[in-house]
Amino acid sequence: MTDRARTREIALKSADGLLAFGFGSGLSPIAPGTAGSLAAVPLALPLLLLPMPAALLVIATAFAFGVWICGRVGRRLGVHDHSGIVFDEFVGLWLILVCIPAHWAWWLAAFVVFRIFDAAKPWPIGWFDKRIHGGLGVMLDDLLAAGVSLACLLAAQAFLGG
Repeated sequence: MTDRARTREIALKSADGLLAFGFGSGLSPIAPGTAGSLAAVPLALPLLLLPMPAALLVIATAFAFGVWICGRVGRRLGVHDHSGIVFDEFVGLWLILVCIPAHWAWWLAAFVVFRIFDAAKPWPIGWFDKRIHGGLGVMLDDLLAAGVSLACLLAAQAFLGG
């Protein structure tokens, strides 16, 4: 079995792989992180129905679950942070989306800014990414990218007066 076939089997034929690979979105041959982020958007909508503390609790729980599941699937793949593991993108983007206005323009801005910070990994994101491994490392760099993205979006919101 080729590495690609083995990855596909883990991603689609096991519950943990299916979640870690964002219901298959992480198997995209082009920009799997972006594909995973796109798949995360509609799944953020139910979070908007919750009071903010409950939504944040769901996201914190998803983060903790992600540490476990991403670490587990990464070990099975033999790759610390496989590009197809996108559950971390789900959680990072959800954090941003529940904290900004529920409007298409803000959500588009959130998507773009998050993808830029997640891909570029400026300091301190890249520093942590290089030093913390396993499931926590997989999840943490996206949480940091979400935090920096959210700070930028909230500053833009304050500047725009909205």
